[in-house]
Amino acid sequence: MTDMAKLTLGGAEIDLPVRKGSVGPDVIDIRKLYGQTGAFTYDPGFTSTASCESGLTYIDGDQGILLHRGYPIDQLAEKSSFMEVCYLLLNGELPKKDELDKFTYTITRHTMLHEQLATFYRGFRRDAHPMAVMCGVVGALSAFYHDSTDITDPHQRMVASHRLIAKMPTIAAMAYKYSVGQPFLYPDNSLSYSGNFLRMTFGVPAEPYQVDPVVEAAMDKIFILHADHEQNASTSTVRLAGSSGANPFACIAAGIACLWGPAHGGANEAALNMLREIGRPEKIPEYIARAKDKNDPFRLMGFGHRVYKNYDPRAKVMQKTANEVLEKLGVTDPIFDVARELEQIALKDDYFVEKKLYPNVDFYSGVILSAIGFPTSMFTALFALARTVGWVAQWNEMISDPEQKIGRPRQLYTGPSQRDYVPLDQR
Repeated sequence: MTDMAKLTLGGAEIDLPVRKGSVGPDVIDIRKLYGQTGAFTYDPGFTSTASCESGLTYIDGDQGILLHRGYPIDQLAEKSSFMEVCYLLLNGELPKKDELDKFTYTITRHTMLHEQLATFYRGFRRDAHPMAVMCGVVGALSAFYHDSTDITDPHQRMVASHRLIAKMPTIAAMAYKYSVGQPFLYPDNSLSYSGNFLRMTFGVPAEPYQVDPVVEAAMDKIFILHADHEQNASTSTVRLAGSSGANPFACIAAGIACLWGPAHGGANEAALNMLREIGRPEKIPEYIARAKDKNDPFRLMGFGHRVYKNYDPRAKVMQKTANEVLEKLGVTDPIFDVARELEQIALKDDYFVEKKLYPNVDFYSGVILSAIGFPTSMFTALFALARTVGWVAQWNEMISDPEQKIGRPRQLYTGPSQRDYVPLDQR
């Protein structure tokens, strides 16, 4: 028998079904609330609202747990590859070797962009933000790949998903190359997904590019750790756009636009800028004091998380990766000393411990990407590259859901009640 929740409103009592997931909080089904009571619920930011049913990703912020299809993120980051995680999110299970080989081959053969898109890049200013370029180019893909825009066809949906995952590294690398005035490099299908991206970004035609295996492994981990994160702002944007029947390329472009916000995908850039503002380890106590001062606008970026009230499970993997990359590359930039020292101080300081302000994935990812050589303007573009698989997996799941309707949030209206029009000469 289904559990019921009772809601009392205006003297009347209404029964609402309670739905249970495999793990996590129960959910009160309020879909019939308006029809029974004429009332809506009020939940700005949707922090207490389940907008959909999903079998992709589960987060327990209090316990610091992140699962993809049931697999802990730390196990996937340490033992898996990004291609495996992509297959897992799209298909529900980890692939067997022949399945992974076939999937990797398919993705590899979709990495090229239509040649006319190179001309499209040249329509942007040289100093255009890479996210502005990616929004435009990804949205434009629907003008080139008409054979994968029929969302009612499961085969076309999967082809579109493969194309987006495969082409995003090429699109991001070309955005970087355009910004620095260097020629575009075509993909090299003999390299791994991450290795190919590094070569297209940092290689030049006149010289062979050697992929550093430590950097390549770090890049793969960064992609895995950012692959999906449940119903965050950009994923919800993709789902909302998709609920209208928009083509998949337009939906992912909408997700990129949402991710661009500094409160979402731009957090790692903000964390690195904060480290640069601090500048030297000896200045850390001054900034710690400022962070504790309610009247000071300064905040420690890269600490705490909207969902995690415990240590971000992704941050533990990223911390280890940061140490490996910095040691391998022999980086001596003082901001990395600031990062290490700041982390140790914050983890021991009662103020941050009591408020559970632990370092999050953004604190470490910016440090790693900067050490590798990426400018801060590329950080969010790399986030979008990695998150594309999560977006397309969520989009596919939504399209396949028979209960899916076009998204239509309600509101609490506080404007004027009905008024009669007053002619201009009488006002």
